[in-house]
Parts: sequence; C-alpha cells; structure tokens
Amino acid sequence: MILLEINNRIVEETLSLKLENALAGNKPDTVEVTFADFDGVLYHISNPNADKTKVMVSIALKFYKELQDHGADELLKRVYGTYLVAPEAGYNVSLLFDLDSIPPNKAEVVHQAGMLKRNCFASVFEKYFNFQQEGKEGESRALIHYREDETLYVEAKKDRVTVVFSTVFKDDDDVVIGKVFMQEFKEGRRASHTAPQVLFSHREPPLELKDTDAAVGDNIGYITFVLFPRHTNPSTRDNTINLIHTFRDYLHYHIKCSKAYIHTRMRAKTSDFLKVLNRARPEIEKKEMKTMSGKTFSAR
Repeated sequence: MILLEINNRIVEETLSLKLENALAGNKPDTVEVTFADFDGVLYHISNPNADKTKVMVSIALKFYKELQDHGADELLKRVYGTYLVAPEAGYNVSLLFDLDSIPPNKAEVVHQAGMLKRNCFASVFEKYFNFQQEGKEGESRALIHYREDETLYVEAKKDRVTVVFSTVFKDDDDVVIGKVFMQEFKEGRRASHTAPQVLFSHREPPLELKDTDAAVGDNIGYITFVLFPRHTNPSTRDNTINLIHTFRDYLHYHIKCSKAYIHTRMRAKTSDFLKVLNRARPEIEKKEMKTMSGKTFSAR
C-alpha cells in the first residue's frame, strides 16, 4: 500500500525555488498560484502588495473555526513564529517569507511550510493526547466536520484516545472494497502487537457515538482507532498524527486504485476472450458452382 505524502509538494517546490533564486542573486519573479488539496483545502501562493521580494503562503480550510476551538492558533504560533501573519482575505492562515532575509535553516522552513495543513490538524490530536497523558477523563468529545458529510470524532480516556472517522461511500462497490481493506487493518494486529486497534462498522455508528446525531445509512461507514499511550506519548505522537490525519484520504485513494486495477484486469480478460472467439469462428467453405454444360463460375 502507498502512504500519501503528508506535506504539500507544490508549496515546498515553489517556495524552495524562490529562496534558491534569491540566494543565487537572481531577480525575483512574480508568483501567483492557487491550487487545491484533499478535504476541500485551498492554497494560495502570491506576492502581497505586488512586492516580489515577499512570498505569502495562505491556506483555507472550511473547518478551521472548529480547529481553533482546540488550539490551532496557538500551535501555529509555536511552529511558525514570526512567519505567521494576519491571514489573507478569504483564507484562514497565512505565512510570509522575505526573500531578502533568508534563514540559515532554509530546508526546515520550507518543509514546515509544506506541512501547514498537517499542523492545522495536529492541534486537536495534541490536545486530546495531553488529556490522556494527564489522566483527564470526561472532557467533551471533539467534532471536526472535515468534509461536507463526514465528521472526525476524538475522545480521551485515562488509558486511551479514541479517534472515529465517519465516511461516505459513493458506490456500493466502495463499501465492499472498503470492508476488505478494514479487514486487513484488523489482521495487522496479529503481525504487530504494537499496532492500534482498528474497528469498522457499516450503516450504524459505533457504541462510542450511540447517543449522538451520527449519520446512519447504507453508504455510511465508521472507522475507529483506539490509540494507547505507546501511540500518544511525546516521542511517538508526531508520527501518529502524520499517519492518522490523512487516513480518510488514504482509504478512498486505495479504493479508487483497486477499482481501476480491477477494471484494467477485466478489460484485458475480455480482450483475451474475444481473441479466443475469433480463432474459434468456422471458416466458410467456398463451393464450386457449375452450369449445365459443366463450366464453373463464381458469384459476384
């Protein structure tokens, strides 16, 4: 299986190119790039006030206000420091880079810029990982509507953190393939006892969401991760956040890849069958036709 990149390569490559050109003493160029990412996220890279020596990276998330309730602003200030500026109109977070003042840790700055979406997401997970580490229980459950019809739930207990993704399957085939993938995740615990427990429920929400307004339906699925202290402690939590915040995209990406692979195999097999049928077609024998006088002729 392929792990999706947690960083945005377009942000990193664009910003890295601008910084390298500035270090080489080249004249700065205008940049104006708008592009999308998973979960309806929108990026914008531009020169604020037409100043080519400044590069602004902005991100828009439809659910950012919900992340703010869980400390997103504080986490971004901690990570980006002076690069964090007032957000551009129509966006939630903006970073500003000065090409006339390039820091010595250029590679790390570029990498963190590419991790902007991940760092926005990280706030809710860090908050509840800390609750678990401090032994707090009874804190209200986090609800993040990260897509129009899909929700992320995070809840902390003394001995674990439960993360539930609700997802919508567009086709009936997606449900079948999704169940196969989730079964593989369940089997993963046999190979590695340190892996988190993974549960999958179809149509009905899990028991953790029994008394909520969680969606119910034939095309609704719930994936539950039970994270234990070995997954949430300070030495491993960054990797846990990196993997879990992209899980929904990871699942649907592999469902689409599986369907494409199946369709490719079906087309190839159909082509083979047609070749067999064409070879099996009997040839029509040409019969000689003669006149009364014994002469042969062929029909035109």
